[in-house]
Amino acid sequence: MAVHILGIRHHGPGSARNVKAFLEETNPDVVLVEGPPDADHLLEWSNHEELKPPVSILVYESENPKKAVFYPFAEFSPEWQAIQYAKRNKLPLHFMDLPLNHQFALSNIAAETDSQSAENSDTNGNNADGEPSEGLNNDITAEYIDPISLLAQAAGMDDGEKWWEQQFENRIDNHEVFEAVREAMQVLRETLPSKENKLEQLREAYMRKVIRQVEKEKFQNIAVICGAWHAPALNDLKNTSKADNEILKGLAKVKTECTWTPWTYNRLSLYSGYGAGIESPGWYHHLWNYSEDDGTRWFVKVAKLLRLKGMDVSVAHVIEAVRLTHSLAAIRKLSKPGLEEMIEATLVVLCSGESILLDLIHSELIVSDCIGTVPTEIPKPPLQLDIEKLQKKLRLGVSAESKAYILDLRKDNDLEKSIFLHRLELLEIKWGNKQHAEGKGTFKEQWTLQWIPSLAIDIIEKGSWGNTLEDAANSFVINKSAQSDSLAEITALLEGSIPAELPKAIDALILKIQNLAATSGDVIQLMKAIPSLVNVSRYGNVRKTDADLVSNIAKNMITRICISLPAACVSVNEDASAHLLELVFKLNDSINILSDQDIFVQWQQTLSSIRRNHNSSPVISGYTTRLLYDQRILTGEQLINTFSYSMSFANDAEKAASWLEGFLKGSGTILLVDSALWNLINNWVADLSEEVFVQVLPLLRRTFSEFTNSERRKLGEKAKDGNILTNKSNQKPSEESFDFTKAKKGIPVVLQLLGIDQTKVNI
Repeated sequence: MAVHILGIRHHGPGSARNVKAFLEETNPDVVLVEGPPDADHLLEWSNHEELKPPVSILVYESENPKKAVFYPFAEFSPEWQAIQYAKRNKLPLHFMDLPLNHQFALSNIAAETDSQSAENSDTNGNNADGEPSEGLNNDITAEYIDPISLLAQAAGMDDGEKWWEQQFENRIDNHEVFEAVREAMQVLRETLPSKENKLEQLREAYMRKVIRQVEKEKFQNIAVICGAWHAPALNDLKNTSKADNEILKGLAKVKTECTWTPWTYNRLSLYSGYGAGIESPGWYHHLWNYSEDDGTRWFVKVAKLLRLKGMDVSVAHVIEAVRLTHSLAAIRKLSKPGLEEMIEATLVVLCSGESILLDLIHSELIVSDCIGTVPTEIPKPPLQLDIEKLQKKLRLGVSAESKAYILDLRKDNDLEKSIFLHRLELLEIKWGNKQHAEGKGTFKEQWTLQWIPSLAIDIIEKGSWGNTLEDAANSFVINKSAQSDSLAEITALLEGSIPAELPKAIDALILKIQNLAATSGDVIQLMKAIPSLVNVSRYGNVRKTDADLVSNIAKNMITRICISLPAACVSVNEDASAHLLELVFKLNDSINILSDQDIFVQWQQTLSSIRRNHNSSPVISGYTTRLLYDQRILTGEQLINTFSYSMSFANDAEKAASWLEGFLKGSGTILLVDSALWNLINNWVADLSEEVFVQVLPLLRRTFSEFTNSERRKLGEKAKDGNILTNKSNQKPSEESFDFTKAKKGIPVVLQLLGIDQTKVNI
């Protein structure tokens, strides 16, 4: 009887190639792979023609889908090659790690223990008895030491990843490598300080138990594929039996579910946050498929990519890059060039020293956006099956690459896509990101879709709300609305539910809005809710939805706002005024969208009331004056009088500046077309004392900084023309009565006020 312990690196092309060669030579009669026994039944799908890596086994706790673990496989993963070998040769195949139904249960117990310990602990982190708190890992606060980095340091290298790649991944058809790995890990385990990691002890005890069980079943040639660190611990099977049975006795467990899900190379990379990831999955994919490549094939890929981006790359560049990589490898005494040499040669030869191009090569080739596929008939939760069915029907491909879709809602198929994406968004499944679509009208939507593996967990978690996407979205929204008493939140949900076409949710939300609006006396809350309600009415024609009921609710709420708003604008501080100003700004836009004459009249009366009240917040009073001017309610001499009064030197300078900020909010065009107003502001600024001017300058700069570049440029040009000034009779003065020299001295101040670089203006 022979037990072959093959210690490997997860996702290593050299390890995968050596495992495959070893299995083909030794012909084992059973294969054991480090992985979750919970998913043993999924192995029957591993040789399905539609299961193409990168893919992952997803195991999650049935009662808490957020507690989940992924076991990803790439084509160059040693575990994947072992699984494929066993399936091709119809050999018994089993996962042998500690089942996740135990690991999840232990994690739950540890979390509860830590929570209780935190409540009862003193400031030194001890429990009530003065003893250290105990969990799964008693040394969790100890600094982690990467064992491989120690071996690299012993070899005179500072990069453990590069050392491992050179010593193990680049070795082909070398079976002694597994014995070398075992011996190296044995020394490291004996040398490193002992860590009482209970979870690691349980995992290795269970692995040994599985191997012993296979031996009892009379298998004579057993192949075990595990992480390199565990290899030494699995050799001693006889002397550890009693201790293993003792430590594994009576372990708690929970119910788990599992399935296959697509994975991506992007997610497999270290920078994505995956714990057992690698830096360069795209590069490793290349090494797996072209192990004998001297660099030529790789640089051809790089050259092709750069040509697609409009770069001038020739065959001579490729030849020179290959030569440079081999020269670098020789200087560094390496058996063959690695990724580091490839990158350096690429930068020098193909990118002409432009490091920014390396970012493109890194994302497109070194990492890659490759995504795997999973058969649709694999057992999955009902909601996931319904979503995948709709994805296929609507031809919305799952891709790791960001892809943009512009939908025309007048077309039935695009409308169905929009409904589907809005329902996912309501369920907080963030596959699509809605963006602003250029053009007029509400019949266009733009979405950017990018699939990430963690979305599978979100879908499984939301499966408790319904077996279909429509049912789940309806139930989720209704439950969310029941837990909220905020009009703004409920109206936002309604705004999302209308384009998602969820009739049950819409009815519940409208009823909730009616009840809240009837009982709410908070004008701020009512104002926050209006924009979402009004936006709902915009979908009436495009989505064939009757929005009259929602419009009537909005109109009733606006009436109540018009009654309460004038009083809300009195005696408010600066921060509250700024917040209220934004609400008034949005409310005005919403009223314009409604286009209801009765509402217009009520709104104009409210604006007039705020303007006439001298105790109203200056910035809001200024903005209401501007709105009345835009609506041609306040014009001519009446506007000039209001402006003169508000900007009078009898008023506090800060209040005057605040009033001006409100009046000019959104646009400074009025100053370009109305010389009388321009003169009032110009004279007011010119007559300010230096002390007061310095005091109000920040407010004035903030006001003018909100204008467009075009408006600011034209205002600067107008300030440059000194002959625009008029006297009190609004008549142009003669040149004899106007002091151009004195006026020219004030131009820099006006330019500074407008935020214009004086050095770029010829005065």
